[in-house]
Amino acid sequence: MPMPTASSRKIVVLSGGTAANSLVDVFNDLIERNNCTLSYIIPISDNGGSSSELIRVFGGPGIGDIRSRLSTFPISWLPSIDLPATDALCFSYLLPPFFYQGRLVRLIPPSNAGVLNLFNHRLPSLPQAASAEFLTLLDLTSRLYLPIPSPQALLIRSILSHLHLEILKRTRSPSSTFNFQSASIGNLFLTGARLFSGSFESAIYLFAIIGGVDESRTAVLPAIVSNFTHHISAGLEDGTIITGQNAISHPSAPTALPESPTAVVHSTTADEPHAPSYPPDVSNYQSIEDATLPGSLPTLRPSFLTASKSHEPPLPSPIHRIWYINPYGQEMHPSPNPNAVSAIRRSDAVIYSIGSLYTSLAPILILNGVGEAVEPGPRFKVLILNGSLDRETGGYSAADFVKAVVECLEGSSSRLRGNRSGPNNADMGALWERGATDVAAVVRKYITHLIHIDHPTAPAVGRYVLASWGVECMKCYGRKGEDGKMRYDEKGLGQALGVILGRREGKEKGERSRRNTITD
Repeated sequence: MPMPTASSRKIVVLSGGTAANSLVDVFNDLIERNNCTLSYIIPISDNGGSSSELIRVFGGPGIGDIRSRLSTFPISWLPSIDLPATDALCFSYLLPPFFYQGRLVRLIPPSNAGVLNLFNHRLPSLPQAASAEFLTLLDLTSRLYLPIPSPQALLIRSILSHLHLEILKRTRSPSSTFNFQSASIGNLFLTGARLFSGSFESAIYLFAIIGGVDESRTAVLPAIVSNFTHHISAGLEDGTIITGQNAISHPSAPTALPESPTAVVHSTTADEPHAPSYPPDVSNYQSIEDATLPGSLPTLRPSFLTASKSHEPPLPSPIHRIWYINPYGQEMHPSPNPNAVSAIRRSDAVIYSIGSLYTSLAPILILNGVGEAVEPGPRFKVLILNGSLDRETGGYSAADFVKAVVECLEGSSSRLRGNRSGPNNADMGALWERGATDVAAVVRKYITHLIHIDHPTAPAVGRYVLASWGVECMKCYGRKGEDGKMRYDEKGLGQALGVILGRREGKEKGERSRRNTITD
């Protein structure tokens, strides 16, 4: 593999965790074939799953998406692992089921597969069993350590021991104890490293060093660098406000102490002048001493360990806008990670990856100055359209996805220029009613290409409309996953990205390639 040079192409991928993890193999192949460097920019606003319990007790950023991107690799690597027969047998036994699906890809190399397996491992779903297994990680009796060299194992144990000390210091039994249920070891390690160093970036660096991630070729950058939690809210077109990423994308009942909550109300309407009312099970969290500031919104306090990403009920109305909030529900405009903004400015291509449009992409795009970095920076700005619609985008077409991305980035640029609330919503709505030339002048600042799957369950692509906006469309083959949703064919998607990024330098800016000729 040729090593990157100062003139190497630089690619930035904006994405969340779960969905985009299935494409990391494609991106890795892309940088190897084109001698590129790659930076992932990932949001920190996730407040569901095992991250939510860490947020409840310690505060801090949502780290699940960061961990999942740092610790993935395909099962095809396993034959290259050189372990003694007994250790190899134990390692094979310990592998979680998702490894055998062959969908995830590496940032941690195969030589450190033992570390990767440990960081991807989840504790049992029963709290007492989970707590007992965590203790085996502290006394080094866990079989998960068997394939890991002793220096790495002892360092990992030290960080987890520090986390355990911090948990004990915060325990207020019986009102508040830490719930280890289904906790990811990687999430626990990142939190322990952050608490030890006082730096989220340092925690990521230590995680990458122990895992052997080659940061000279691939970097994982949080969209915001902070030791504090950052939540988002969604405003729907009917005036409803939904608070918290988990409630927006895949709502569930809270699952932290007290142990028997039944429901959570997470929406208000713009017409309600007073504070919303909450059922007793959510209000009871106000009496629990944890990392949440007194007086914070009750719906931001519980853990949501059982969040489901399938069979979500549809939203009552389409999403109109996404914004960040402080613990009291007031809108705020946090600054992005300077390294992330710099990576976008210096990149040759920015890729908006698949995933949840409003809870994975939007929390990155709306940050102050991100639009200002995208506009003059990368030459290629590629939107990879989702293969199916979800709770956030029911009924959306490709044009609706483009509109949402453009409006987020245009709002980010407006705030940087002094308009703290972003562009007027009426002005943005009027943009799409203007002539094609005016619309294209705005759209092309942020999106130049769109890749999509042609299938009835995928968002409809109006190629004539998008072409009039200056967006080149490229159709890619797909396959149906086990859940019935369409997935990109990895080889086809890689070829499509290669065609876009490999265009000859002499082409005129407005020229269309034959491959992208409109066929509708």
